[in-house]
Amino acid sequence: MTAWLPVAPCTPDGCARHTGAVRAPLPAALLLLSGCALVLLGVACVPLVRLLGDGPRSWLTRRWARAVPQAFGVRVRARPHAPDRAPGNGELVVANHISWLDIPLVASVLPGRMVAKREIRSWPLLGSLAALGGTLFIDRDRLRALPAAVRTIATALRSGSRVVVFPEGSTWCGRGAGGAFRPAVFQAAIDAGATVRPVRITYRTAAHSAPEHPTGPAAGAVAFVGADPLAASLWRVVRAAGLTAHIDVLAQIPADGDGGRRALARRARTAVLGPEEPRRTGSSGRSGQTAVASDRANRPAESVHH
Repeated sequence: MTAWLPVAPCTPDGCARHTGAVRAPLPAALLLLSGCALVLLGVACVPLVRLLGDGPRSWLTRRWARAVPQAFGVRVRARPHAPDRAPGNGELVVANHISWLDIPLVASVLPGRMVAKREIRSWPLLGSLAALGGTLFIDRDRLRALPAAVRTIATALRSGSRVVVFPEGSTWCGRGAGGAFRPAVFQAAIDAGATVRPVRITYRTAAHSAPEHPTGPAAGAVAFVGADPLAASLWRVVRAAGLTAHIDVLAQIPADGDGGRRALARRARTAVLGPEEPRRTGSSGRSGQTAVASDRANRPAESVHH
C-alpha cells in the first residue's frame, strides 16, 4: 500500500457483520461447495468459451455469472437497463464496489473486459486464464504508469470493447457514503469517444427488503473490506440467510469531455451513489485487482480499481 492509493474507513470488525437470520452449518457448507465448484467449472471452461462467437459467448458468460451468486445462496434481482450502446462504440462500465460478488453480478448483465493489476498476469493458472478472458493488466503501483494505463483502456474502448472498472479504488461496506470515483479512467472514455454506463449494486436482507440507496444500510455479510480473508468472507455469505443482490443498470452518460474527466467522474458517481460527501480518513478497504493513480498534484491520486 502506497500513500496515494485510495483508502476507506471500512474494517472487517466494524462492517463485515450479519445480524439477521443464519443458515445451519451443514446447508451453508453445501452452498460453499456448490459455489466453489461452479467457479472452478467456469474457470476450466474459459479456453473453450473463447472459441465461440460473440453472441453465444456473451450468453454463456451472463448465465454463468448470474448462477455464481445464486450458488452461494444469494438471490439476484436485475433491473432492465436502458437501450444498449450503438454498435461499434466502446462502453466504460463503472460500478460501486462492496464485495467480490460485485464481479459476477456486473458480468451477469454487462460482460466485458475487466481491469486488473499486472501482478495477476504472473499467477499460476489464474493469470493465464484471465489473459484468455481479455483482462486488461495495469501497473497500479507507479504514478508514471498512469498515461500508459489510460492509453491501454482507451485503445480497448476504441476497438468497441466494453471495459468494466470499479473507480472507487477500494471496497466500501455500503453503510456510509461510499468513495469518490477516481477520474483517471474517465479520461480514457473521453479520449476514445466512448459512453459511460453507471451500475448500482445494492445488497439487502429479508429484514431490509424495501428499496434503499447504496449509501444506506447494506447487508454486512457480503462486505469484503480491509484485511478480511477470502475464506472468512465466503463462509459469512453462505451462513447469512435471505441475502438479495440488486443490480441496477442506469442510463448511459456520454463522454463528450464537457467539464473534463473530473466532471464526468462526478456525474457517474452521483448517478450511482448520489453527490459525494466530505471524505473521511481511516483504514484501507479491500484492494482488489486494480488501482491506477493520477498526477502528483492531486492526492490521493485518481485511480481505477478492480
